[in-house]
Amino acid sequence: MTIAIVGAGLGGLALARVLHLNGIHAVVYERESWRGERDQGGMLDIHSGQAALREAGLIEEFYAIARGEGQDMRLLEPDGTLLLQEDTPEDAPLLRPEVDRADLRKMLLDSLPEHAVRWGHAYDSADNGVLRFANGSSTTYDLLVGADGANSRVRALLTDARPAHTGHNLVELGIPDADRTHPDLAAMVGRGNYWVLGNGQSLAAQRNGDGRVRIGLGFYNTPENWFATSGIPFDDPAAARARLIDLFAGWHPQFTALIAACDDVVRPRSISTLPIGLTWPTNPTTTLIGDAAHLMPPVGEGANMALLDGARLALALAAHPTDYPAAIEDYEHEMFKRTSAIGKRSAQVQELLTLPDASRRMLAFFQPG
Repeated sequence: MTIAIVGAGLGGLALARVLHLNGIHAVVYERESWRGERDQGGMLDIHSGQAALREAGLIEEFYAIARGEGQDMRLLEPDGTLLLQEDTPEDAPLLRPEVDRADLRKMLLDSLPEHAVRWGHAYDSADNGVLRFANGSSTTYDLLVGADGANSRVRALLTDARPAHTGHNLVELGIPDADRTHPDLAAMVGRGNYWVLGNGQSLAAQRNGDGRVRIGLGFYNTPENWFATSGIPFDDPAAARARLIDLFAGWHPQFTALIAACDDVVRPRSISTLPIGLTWPTNPTTTLIGDAAHLMPPVGEGANMALLDGARLALALAAHPTDYPAAIEDYEHEMFKRTSAIGKRSAQVQELLTLPDASRRMLAFFQPG
């Protein structure tokens, strides 16, 4: 039987890898023209997703690229008060290590047979077992898996649900080679995650494996069109940084110094989510994994859920090699239950970030009692 996976993200690649280990052939169709076409983003906190990497036979390879020191965390208030500093001992277990998304994706890609991924195949439509691409080509399938992310087009085959804006708008920036170019700021951020929360805004800095410090500036309780009214000139990076510094007026100068040190990569992101607990009637030929199925706030669970989805769908298919509908039903039953619980927890964390005393609320979250 023919399995077509739309999307070469972490979930789709994990699915293809575990299927391959179980002797089941699948093809991944990706709209990008080659694996390095775009920036894959920053670091990922991989915890529950490690179970999927074990099923994929890649856990040792993962440990080789993971950064245990990325588990370090610093939590501060806008006035500069340090509320929490956790430094990871060198011999600490890799329970929640950070890994560059690009490195993790490369590891999964390299584990697949040649030609398992067909690049330059953007999804156009699918029906009656025929999958069509924007380049004019087509293929047939017995099972179609939508692994095509937040703006999934395969999703429309199963549900009318669409992502809705959360009130969270994010600006991404970064300081390249921070240890060399800004050693004082690099030392301030530390080896892992650096969070400043309060007044309906956030600054999150994150050390990447390539030496770049990625910075995300969050604006909560803002409308979907906020970027158009914010006065941030994204076509002029220097002016954009100046405007962002103005928006953080009243914050300690050490935080605005981070913004001033960033390079000319300034990216706006509007944060949307799917309804918590989204389900759909089982379709015997189509299913979804990852953000296509359960888009959540970006609080550290999305990549883990995508990896687990891919591995568990593959195991369900291996358990029912001649009965795909039964495999899909088993997979979706488990996936709906698991991701609904995680989605509720993620929404609670996201809600904490919107509060005026977000830093204190997060401190209580990390150190209950």
